[in-house]
Amino acid sequence: MTEITMSAELSSTCPQYGDLVQLVSPTNKRHIFRLTPGAQLQTHRGVIQHDDLTSCAWGSEVLSHQGSSYFLLQPALIDLLLETKRSTQIMYPKDIGYILIKLNVAPGQHILEAGTGSGAFTTALAWSVGAQGRITSYEVRAEMQNLARKNLARVELEDRVTFKIKDIATGFDETHADAVFLDLPNPHDYLRQTRAALKPGGYFGCILPTTNQVTILLDGLYKESYAFVEVCEIMLRFYKPVSERLRPTDRMVAHTGYLIFARPVNLLHPPGAPSDSTPPVEAEERDEGSPG
Repeated sequence: MTEITMSAELSSTCPQYGDLVQLVSPTNKRHIFRLTPGAQLQTHRGVIQHDDLTSCAWGSEVLSHQGSSYFLLQPALIDLLLETKRSTQIMYPKDIGYILIKLNVAPGQHILEAGTGSGAFTTALAWSVGAQGRITSYEVRAEMQNLARKNLARVELEDRVTFKIKDIATGFDETHADAVFLDLPNPHDYLRQTRAALKPGGYFGCILPTTNQVTILLDGLYKESYAFVEVCEIMLRFYKPVSERLRPTDRMVAHTGYLIFARPVNLLHPPGAPSDSTPPVEAEERDEGSPG
């Protein structure tokens, strides 16, 4: 039987059958699985019985039958994203977090995305809109979307997502969406379709790997009367968490993609016509670290 290290009177904080749990070793080896009666987790460091974990408090240290140590934790969204099964490159959590903020994704909203891929970003969207929200995800490759469906089902978020196999060149089926995100190589070809699907003043975003793609998109955004355009990339550097020798880790998550954001607006004058009353179509330079 698996040995358990836990404080007394913490049964109310224990995982239940059906919960997603995460076991993390001292060397950061991670296993995410759903607790199932009578099942067991088999690792090269020993076997752990699912039934034994239901009497553990979250955060407890547990030992395999070989005496190897793990910690019982609730998986965070970032853990689920990094464990996404993929057949193509998924979006990185460092980019996803900023995108969710910039698109103002919140519980109860309806968000459209095109380019389902393996479903990592779809998972983040479904998590963020809550049980009352809705995600509609478009993809032209059925095999990709089938993988995304399985990934969403694994974390029990598939009921928040409507999957559609369709080329958005013919337009989205929905209107008045709160936000639209495109993970496509040619988002400039779909700006009119995106505008028609968004609510007035809604949020547009996309990710592109190269500067020439961004340049083409920028021209399209201005021509289609999108305003408050921003282009950025997110860098992420980890540090060794050792007090005696705190320093950056040897590897850094640097460029993964350019993020582009904009808002559709109704101009009093067509693009290119000078007017003092025309709202800005380029975001004002600002120092995000400065107050005010």
